[in-house]
Amino acid sequence: MPATATPTPGSLLISPTDHALVLIDFQSQMAFATQSIDAVSLRNNAALISRAAKGFGVPTILTTVAEKSFSGPMFSEITEAFPGQQMLDRTSMNTWEDAAVIEEVNRIGKSRLVFAGLWTSVCIVGPTLSALDQGFEAYVIADACGDVSDEAHQRAMERMIQAGVRPMTSLQYLLELQRDWARTETYEFTTGVAKQYGGAYGLGVTYAKTMFGASEGGH
Repeated sequence: MPATATPTPGSLLISPTDHALVLIDFQSQMAFATQSIDAVSLRNNAALISRAAKGFGVPTILTTVAEKSFSGPMFSEITEAFPGQQMLDRTSMNTWEDAAVIEEVNRIGKSRLVFAGLWTSVCIVGPTLSALDQGFEAYVIADACGDVSDEAHQRAMERMIQAGVRPMTSLQYLLELQRDWARTETYEFTTGVAKQYGGAYGLGVTYAKTMFGASEGGH
């Protein structure tokens, strides 16, 4: 019997209300050794997903490791998006082994988690595989992660994908939260974030609006 199509989103697509975002160890000391992505792109993408999550009301966990003694503060691009939010500082490399972080995961109560941070092979592999093992769904924003080499980042991504983690990108995260240009209440916010942090796509949005007054969805 043939399948019947309906105009509804697939269950694997994320929405603003079905997940929590976990941002891990976006700190100076971790960034110094990151080679798989340049610092400008990393900071830009961290800003993009932070603004997206804040604007769409996605519950977000901010966690650091040895902030005062070794690794330094979290990127200002993130903390400025979440003014006044507490950083959950850890000693464990695996965020999932920190009781305060797990308490916050349970308080938020989302079974779907989206992760980004430094380094991919340690600070992202650890919690994603641990979350999967306990029945959570795990997504990773690949271009908002980085590692000490391209090899380290790529092998870490492959390891996670083989285990069932779903990869995505920063711009994809923003646009998947919007998903329909007819959602006028978030249209200006989404295109505003895209213009500021969306690279060539953002330039295209700026060009179209400036030159022709054009927009997606006829807005």
